[in-house]
Amino acid sequence: MNFPSKGLYAITDGPRADLHVAVAAAIAGGARVVQYRDKTHDPIRRHEEASSLARLCADSKIPFIINDDARLALDCSADGVHLGADDIDLRAARSLLGDSALIGVSCYDSIERAREAVAEGANYVAFGAFYATGTKPLARRANKNLLSEARELPIPKVAIGGITPENAGDLIQSGADLIAVVSSLFSANDISACAKRFSRLFPTAKSNP
Repeated sequence: MNFPSKGLYAITDGPRADLHVAVAAAIAGGARVVQYRDKTHDPIRRHEEASSLARLCADSKIPFIINDDARLALDCSADGVHLGADDIDLRAARSLLGDSALIGVSCYDSIERAREAVAEGANYVAFGAFYATGTKPLARRANKNLLSEARELPIPKVAIGGITPENAGDLIQSGADLIAVVSSLFSANDISACAKRFSRLFPTAKSNP
């Protein structure tokens, strides 16, 4: 599975009864990547949900990524893992998941961390938060000029943090290849319609009709 060069990166918002339906709606609206993010400590439920979403994404032919937990990514046959500063390092994740795994790295407001991630074989890097976010209220803030500086990097650049359909276009114009969205997507009354609004911001990223 290849990581897309453009488009909406949908990140789930933790336990919810309609998780599968919500993610299916995001995919129907044009999401190009799905990440399972759940910070709770219920291994049985997390494995069941991740496995279900892995099958959904495989059927939809889009990458499925696990947040933080490389072991869960391996156990549920995910396409890869997203790593933050406090997670296992990229080389350890690559050793566990194999050469074909997709591994993304949170680089926050640091171009240096992004360059290191590229050198270590990351498949994409993520910057942010660009705007205030309820998901991570204490997150380090990044300036959109960082995206312009990161254009030199030979892998996709993902922007995250407080992004809405109204402010996403500015980040894309600044150099973001993908827009990662949690709350404004999965709290929408119509998730599919919201995903389409994001997807239409990318001229080369087709959304489903």
